[in-house]
Amino acid sequence: MIQGIGAASGVAIGKAFVLPAWEWDVPDRRMEKVDLAKEFERLYEGIRTSKTEIEVMKNEIRETVGAEESSIFDAHIAILDDPVFMSEIQGIIERQYKAAEVAVKEAIDHFVTMFDLLDDEYMKERALDIKDVGNRLLKHLLGTPEITLPSDTQPYILVAKELSPSQLVHLNPENVLGMVTMSGGKTSHSAIMARALGIPLVSGLESLTEEPLSTGDLLIIDGDEGTVYREPSRALLEQFNRIAEEQRLRKEQLQLLASVDAVTKDGYRMRLAGNISSVKDVEQAVKYGAEGVGLFRTEFLYMDRPAFPSEEEQFEVYRQVVEAAGGHPVVIRTLDIGGDKQLEYFPLFEEENPVLGFRAIRISLDETEMFKTQLRALLRASAYGQIKILYPMIHTLEEVRQANALLEEAKQELLRRELPFNKDIETGIMIEIPAAAAIADLLAQEVDFFSIGTNDLVQYVLAVDRMNEKVAHLYHPYHPAVIRLLRQTVLAAKEAGISVSVCGEMAGDEKALPLWLYLGVTNLSMSPQSLLRVKHRILNSTLAEGMEQGKHCYTLTTSEEIEAALTRWTKS
Repeated sequence: MIQGIGAASGVAIGKAFVLPAWEWDVPDRRMEKVDLAKEFERLYEGIRTSKTEIEVMKNEIRETVGAEESSIFDAHIAILDDPVFMSEIQGIIERQYKAAEVAVKEAIDHFVTMFDLLDDEYMKERALDIKDVGNRLLKHLLGTPEITLPSDTQPYILVAKELSPSQLVHLNPENVLGMVTMSGGKTSHSAIMARALGIPLVSGLESLTEEPLSTGDLLIIDGDEGTVYREPSRALLEQFNRIAEEQRLRKEQLQLLASVDAVTKDGYRMRLAGNISSVKDVEQAVKYGAEGVGLFRTEFLYMDRPAFPSEEEQFEVYRQVVEAAGGHPVVIRTLDIGGDKQLEYFPLFEEENPVLGFRAIRISLDETEMFKTQLRALLRASAYGQIKILYPMIHTLEEVRQANALLEEAKQELLRRELPFNKDIETGIMIEIPAAAAIADLLAQEVDFFSIGTNDLVQYVLAVDRMNEKVAHLYHPYHPAVIRLLRQTVLAAKEAGISVSVCGEMAGDEKALPLWLYLGVTNLSMSPQSLLRVKHRILNSTLAEGMEQGKHCYTLTTSEEIEAALTRWTKS
């Protein structure tokens, strides 16, 4: 047995296919000074071609996997636009008279080595992005084909030193039973893609194997435990075949719950909705039994285009979403850009800490015409179904009042154009900043509903970036401070007589159910893949037992105690 890192859950059994390392042989070629202009043109043409390819891959992933996963490729485009990376390449060409491909290879090696020396797993994994982008650029400069995955063989377990997003784009999930990588971890892009595709993945095997894995080796991999078995015994094969069959049957049984209401054994009704980023996501959510959309992230409508989408373009998408929801409510969040989500055609000034800077509602209230264009589109779509408008990153009463005042202006503009809309459309706010939770009683007087975004709330409360491997262990959704703010927010909503839902990752975590039952939260919104699993937990629980366990959690004093108690309850 080889113990690695479980990066994507599930069991896979099959023959290994070892992917050759994506490395180019680049001889040290120098140029005459008079030829430098030609080398720069070759470089810029390679960059343009690489960008076009990356955009195509991004669109493929958006259509087949999802908009959120496709944003991985934004980082690749950013590397090609990065002045430090490009300055390194240009400097080698200009000062050392080296060919473009030589300069690119040396720049890749320089930055990858620099990141690898850092004692930070997150930065080590980002080095793969530089290597991936650089190798794509090298491919065009050298005129050689890239290494691709086999598509016409029997299903296999893919083994590689590392897997780049570019390689995973063309992966056929029907051919790949599972994946093993020598490097990487739970936050790597290959892990994100594997989880989205439902493919088991074990990472981090480098230096753990006495002999390298070879094509044709029979493997068992367990993405939950992070284990790999090479040439397993008959007994071990029988054991894991039973586990794999149990997992397959469980998936089939869970799918049967799609049309079943989420009701506890003692009759307590909950409503589960989907978090989406596109019309395609709605269809998937409905397939898994979602009762509407609890969070539509509209920022993806604004990406991969040369300018802001028009009112007509947005209206058409919102109308399609609300119609696809089949009469169920659709909560649509207004534009949430800034931080890690940038628009090429709307450059933001450089900030030392963009996550705490000019983003989300702050941009909308500054760019009022852009904001009103979106509000008019949302209002027009409200004539076709139950749309609710959600404002992100609110932390003051003034922001809510400004946003609602602009909404009123948008309504008046539509009235003058004699266009139909729901004049009583509901508005709500994201509770994702501690300040908003602290004044929830005041904010509740200004809106129709709260939506608790636990991902950002946890990060802001604990001052922990969960994508930073150095501090990710400090990210505790069940920290006493977090669950106290949840209770404070829910109580404020109840006292004001407004509804409250949860749309962050805690909503899709089975362990959190006792907290929602105790607090009286009946609306949860999550990724479509989590819906059936959470519904199964609800169907096999009782309100009375859940409330008792939730109440008990508020007597505990540490994150570990709370999470352990919830885990025991989930397994009981």
